[in-house]
Formats: sequence, structure tokens, C-alpha cells
Amino acid sequence: MTRILSAVAWPYANGPRHIGHVAGFGVPSDVFSRYMRMAGNEVLMVSGTDEHGTPILVAADAEGVSPRELADRNNRLIVEDLQALGLSYDLFTRTTTGNHYHVVQSMFEVVRDNGYMLVQTTRGAISPSTGRTLPDRYIEGTCPICGYEGARGDQCDNCGNQLDPTDLINPRSKINGETPVFVETEHYFLDLPSLAGALSEWLDERDRSGTWRPNVIKFSQNFLEEIKPRAMTRDIDWGIPVPGWEDQPNKRLYVWFDAVVGYLSASIEWARRTGDPDAWRKWWNDPEALSYYFMGKDNIVFHSQIWPAELLAYNGQGDKGGEPGEYGVLNLPTEVVSSEFLTMEGKKFASSRGIVIYVRDMLSRYQADALRYFICAAGPETSDADFTWAEFLRRTNSELVAGWGNLVNRTASMIHKRFGAIPTPSVLEQIDRDLLDAVEAGFDEVGGLIRTHHQKAALAAVMRLVGEANKYVTETEPFKLKAPEERGRLGTILWALAQVVTDLNTMLSPFLPHSANQVDSVLGGTGGIVPMPRIEEVADLDVRNDDGSDRLYPILTGDYVGYPGWERHDVLVGREVPQPHPVFAKLDESIVDEELERARK
Repeated sequence: MTRILSAVAWPYANGPRHIGHVAGFGVPSDVFSRYMRMAGNEVLMVSGTDEHGTPILVAADAEGVSPRELADRNNRLIVEDLQALGLSYDLFTRTTTGNHYHVVQSMFEVVRDNGYMLVQTTRGAISPSTGRTLPDRYIEGTCPICGYEGARGDQCDNCGNQLDPTDLINPRSKINGETPVFVETEHYFLDLPSLAGALSEWLDERDRSGTWRPNVIKFSQNFLEEIKPRAMTRDIDWGIPVPGWEDQPNKRLYVWFDAVVGYLSASIEWARRTGDPDAWRKWWNDPEALSYYFMGKDNIVFHSQIWPAELLAYNGQGDKGGEPGEYGVLNLPTEVVSSEFLTMEGKKFASSRGIVIYVRDMLSRYQADALRYFICAAGPETSDADFTWAEFLRRTNSELVAGWGNLVNRTASMIHKRFGAIPTPSVLEQIDRDLLDAVEAGFDEVGGLIRTHHQKAALAAVMRLVGEANKYVTETEPFKLKAPEERGRLGTILWALAQVVTDLNTMLSPFLPHSANQVDSVLGGTGGIVPMPRIEEVADLDVRNDDGSDRLYPILTGDYVGYPGWERHDVLVGREVPQPHPVFAKLDESIVDEELERARK
């Protein structure tokens, strides 16, 4: 048994999330976590909504509400969407909790006191028309490195390099297009150069392990070539106050420091809510524990550079030495698992231009597992992928419905019609043993692929076995075995199919948890073999509202132990099998034109 931390990127709470977001951080992390639990490991899967920063302020101003009101509303929307998608978080929380504030400020104080925070004077951007600070992400211009015209003031999404607003050519405000005025301001900077040696050694060790995706490790190593201090505070009045600068309420910790600490703070909140406040240490202080960070490629630098640097600084493992604080020596990431981008009909997702499919809208019209299947089978695992309605239709109908769904339905139908319950097998023939052996061997193959983050290949391997099972039906022709003397052979074939469907359902359950429970019901089971997340309303552990009432918010959590393991489970002979109903809904071809027309409105 190994302890596994699944650290899932924090969705930003300035609005609902679209399917491109969950293709990067959501579904891949859930498939991995579900498999790892089934394989006997102790998994802690944590995340939450990222609720600080300028986009929240801008969106709140536009709606005439407070930043907290906007964050509260979007936090709930995102929690509901992720629960509907079936993402099995142990804790999905938020960055506006008292617990998170305390952990972030404690981390900052130790990093600062260890000598890795430098106070420097820099030039900050001011909006000429409002006099308000214009944070980096709301300044855009031409990248001085690659020439991309839509680079942001903190990073160029085209070449991936980090930037300062003053680096941009022809900088302008994304809010109103005006040219910002730059004035001198003082900030804390993370002294990355003093951590570069330790970072390089850690990355080289990760490179030698051969486990990281090549694009992630090479990008991370290249970043070290021109490493420089990065600002960790901002001129803004919405965020976590800077320890020691309490007299400057318009200076807050930047999300580069704030949000990534959320992996630790969420683990601590989870432990506190279980009644064992130190339980989180098993994943963070034990050097044998493993940690996997899931995100889209635009977040690589934060997880392979900024967060590891903050951890090294907290641990006192940079050039300046130092001592860890109350949280002890914290583990660095075992692997940064980055997906590429999902586009929509050949275009980059852009909510402002209507190029978007929100998770909520998608799940209101289609089965959650149809979306999960598409993401796992055709998503942006190691290269950009395109979502098209035509391909979504094809994969749903040809693979889910006609392949897997058809195998389940005809197996259950024949058992129900001819025996009413799972029959007792007689003598197995070679063709039966070949299929049963091939499917049982699939546990090792599929599990190994999921464990090493090759989920597309893992799902393809299961679907190949589904094809073999359908071929077995064609070759054995159980539907033709009607004579009394053929009943023994018929029972053997249908028992073998029941076993194979059960095995394949176990293998598919990390990918398709909703339908896995339905398939279990189809074969006469309880329909509760796969654990699902639930929403709980909780009170903040540390702060209350101004009127003294509890500050309530929803969390995602669940009970994920005690379920079937990653292995063959013998079917129960004699278990009644009811008349089946289709597990997957076949889509009409008209949905392609309907969805494209909906997108044009």
C-alpha cells in the first residue's frame, strides 16, 4: 500500500467551467485516483476553487456585487458541476477559508524568515482613467520573446515564458484598452536564483526517473536558464493580507503564492474535518508518499517551478539554508501531469466570444459518462485535441452504445430470457478459456497504463477486449442454442459472458463510474459498486460572518474505501438478472446541427 496525493489544479471562480477545463484537470485526475484506490493504495484527492485576484474583482464590479458574493455563487456552481461529473474528491474546498489564510501566511512567514523573500522596488501599472492598480493579468501586448500579440503581463501563453508588464511591447489594458501608466511600488519577490540549484537537482532527478511527460520536463528545465526573482505580492485589495504589511491593506499575496499552497491547506482542512488534525502529514511529511499534480499545460510553470521553489524555501533547502516551520519538511511533487489544450470545432475556447461548452450545459443534455468517455478516448493527453460534435456523436454511438452498451445489453437479455439468473457453467471449451484469460490479463495491462498516465491507451485496451467479447458472441452464437441438449453449453457461454462483462465493468469503472453502477444493476447487482462524491454544507473552521453566524460553503467529499479491488471478482451464480434497459443513450444525428446552431446564437 502506497499513499498517493492527487493534487488537482484549482478551477478559477470568476465563472462556470467549460469542458476544456475538466479535460485538463478534472477527468484525468479522477480516473487516476479511482484506479489507485482500487489497486489498494491510500489516496488523498484535494482541490478547490481559486477565488482571489483581479478577474474576480473585475467580474464583481461589472455585476455590482462584492467579490465574496461572486466567489460564493461561482464556487457553488463549480462544486455542483464537478459532483455531477463524478469527480471523487476527498475534499474540494476554496481559497477564502480561514484555514487557507492561516496556512498561506504561515508558509510565507517561514519562506521570508529563511531569507527567500526579497523586498524590491518595481514598476506597477495604474489605470489612467480610474487610478486603480492594473494587475499583470489585465495587461496585454506583444511578447518580446516570440512576438505573440496576445501575451499577458505575467506570462505568454504562446511560448510559455514568464513576463513582467514592463516587458511587453505596446502594453494596453484588457479592461478598456488604454495604455497603463507605470509607477514605482514595493513588493516581496521570491528569490528563485537562490533556489535554482536545488530546483535543477530535483528536476534532473525527475528526468532520470523517465516518468514525466517529455514536454513537461524539458519545458521545466529550460525555464531554469533565465530564472529571476518573481513578485509574490500585488497591489490589490482582494486577497490574503501580507504578514508584516498589515498597515498596507492594498497589498496582498499574489495567487502564484496563494493558490498553490491550497494543496497543503486543503489536505490540512480535510484532516481537521476527519477529527485527526495531523492525518495530512502521512502524505506530506513521509518521504515514501507519492504526489501527482494534474493540470493543463498553461499551469506547468507554477507546479514545476514556483510551487517546488516555495517548498524548497520553506524546507530550508536552497542556497541560503533555513529551517522548516510547523508543517515540517514537505514533499516535492513526484510528477507534474500536464495535459495539452482541448479546442472546440478547431477554435480555442473563449467564453467572451461564445466559443464554449459549459460543463453544466453539456450535462443537462448528455450523459456524464459520454463526456468522460470522449475526454479519456480523444482528449488532450499529450497533444492538443479538438472537440467536435460529430466526433462526440460518433464515439458515443459507435463505441459506447454499439460496442460496450450492446455487449452488456445482449448478455443480460439472453441470461434473463433463457435462465432468469446467472447460470452454472459446465465444461469450458478453449474459446471460453481464451476469452476469460485475455480479459483477466487486462487488469495488469490496463492498470499499468493508468498508473503511468497513459489513459488513452488504457481505455483503448479495455475497448479492444470489449471487441473480443462481442466477437466471442458472434462466434459461439448462443442465441442459436435452443435444443434441450444444448442448454449446458448455453449456460457456460452466458456464464462466461457475465464474468467478462463484470471484469470489463471493473476496468471501465475509473473512466465511467456512473454507468459502472448501472451495469452492475443490469446484471442483478446492487448498483453501488462504484463510490460517488457528495456535496456537504459545512461551516468555516476558523472564521464567522460579521454578524457572528456560521460562514457556510459547500464541499465535495465522499467515502471511497471498501469497494471492489482491481482484480477479477467471480460472478454470483444464481443471482437473478432482470429485463435490462439500455445503459447508454444513442444520440440522433440531428444533434450535430442543433449544437452548431446553438453555438452560433
